[in-house]
Amino acid sequence: MNPSYRILPATPAEYETIRRIAHATWPDTFGEILSGEQIAYMLEMMYSVDELAKQTADGVVFKLLVEADQPGKRTERGYIKGRVTRFTPVGYVGYQKDYLPEVTKIHKLYLLPSTQGKGYGKALIEEVAMIARNENQTKLRLDVNHQNKAIGFYERLGFEKIERCNTDIGKGYLMEDWIMEKGLY
Repeated sequence: MNPSYRILPATPAEYETIRRIAHATWPDTFGEILSGEQIAYMLEMMYSVDELAKQTADGVVFKLLVEADQPGKRTERGYIKGRVTRFTPVGYVGYQKDYLPEVTKIHKLYLLPSTQGKGYGKALIEEVAMIARNENQTKLRLDVNHQNKAIGFYERLGFEKIERCNTDIGKGYLMEDWIMEKGLY
């Protein structure tokens, strides 16, 4: 395991952390694609503590990626001193086994903008792929906004565009996505 980060199961106690990361990530991810009003609407619709609890009850499993704080580094809690390693949550993934028969769906995968490019997204996908393989799943599936720059990232990891899908989410808003899949051989 890479000592600079860990991937840990998220419990209901971490729902507020997931919510905080989503609110810090979405404006950067979707600011050039969606209106501020739509971003605010979707964040509340998908990331209230009650909604995260409902998703968990429906079979979505959340994992947090936590990054090691370096001694002398300024964090939200102040400066880190000495050799004690502390970890700060910087990203998460939410996935669901058997979304379709033998298909694990990645519903959410976000990392704080300051941590993107460190290989954490790939690590989260590899974590879900390993779990899915161990559960005899044959594919990973995800939906991604059709204008999201992350499409290239997913393609480099072996995902392929399957079809376009538009989902009415209320208040006149659509989620305009590519459905992407990757085989788990």
